[in-house]
Amino acid sequence: MEVIILGTGTSQGVPVIGCKCEVCTSKNPHDNRLRSSVLIKIEGINILIDSGPDFRQQMLRQNIDRLDAIIFTHEHKDHIGGLDDVRAFNFLTKKPMEIYAEKRVQEALRREYAYVFSDNNYPGIPRLNLNTIDEIPFYIQNIKITTIRVMHYNLPIFGFRIGDFTYITDANYISEDELQKIFGTKILIINALRKEKHLSHYSLEEALEIVKIVSPRKAFLTHISHNMGLHDKINTQLPENVSLAYDGHVIKI
Repeated sequence: MEVIILGTGTSQGVPVIGCKCEVCTSKNPHDNRLRSSVLIKIEGINILIDSGPDFRQQMLRQNIDRLDAIIFTHEHKDHIGGLDDVRAFNFLTKKPMEIYAEKRVQEALRREYAYVFSDNNYPGIPRLNLNTIDEIPFYIQNIKITTIRVMHYNLPIFGFRIGDFTYITDANYISEDELQKIFGTKILIINALRKEKHLSHYSLEEALEIVKIVSPRKAFLTHISHNMGLHDKINTQLPENVSLAYDGHVIKI
């Protein structure tokens, strides 16, 4: 399995428009963060988790010319905002894109992209095939994917585990039962917004506590705001098996 971290930023990305802080003005490319997303390459299948507003840019940057499915964690704009650009893959494959999302997220997609689901079959719109997921593990072709229910303040959303890899973003609570699904993971990617506590996202301290409980071989922190601090500086303060993720990072499992 190969995991490409496409984006590690918050809903605003980094740099933030108009901000002159040391992170937003940093010349280190690791301090530039597109909206959070990952691409998983496994057994000849390319699976994307979330297609945010930077989807097109991320696909071009990583030279991705094949995409078999998109899984959505939840319906917030920074996770679904780039879905229109799936058209390029429709043109390449001559078939709809397989979309996996729970019913509530599908309803949001139908609202946000009403023209896609309209009876007016307009030429050139994205072609999507919606597949419903829930708390039961599901398969994309022969790849088993376990859903992990987490809370984003008062919004229930999904994290996902594929083999020895687990991806969780936009969470601020995971129940003990759901944590059980993560144990044994070798690589964990989990959100850590900033050092200070936040209403709907794990802080750095809270994310590190989850890492300590799960004890993966390696953990990477994502969905990072400019308030976290400089990439290189924060990395020196983290446990040996934990690093800040960065855009374009490739992990082989």
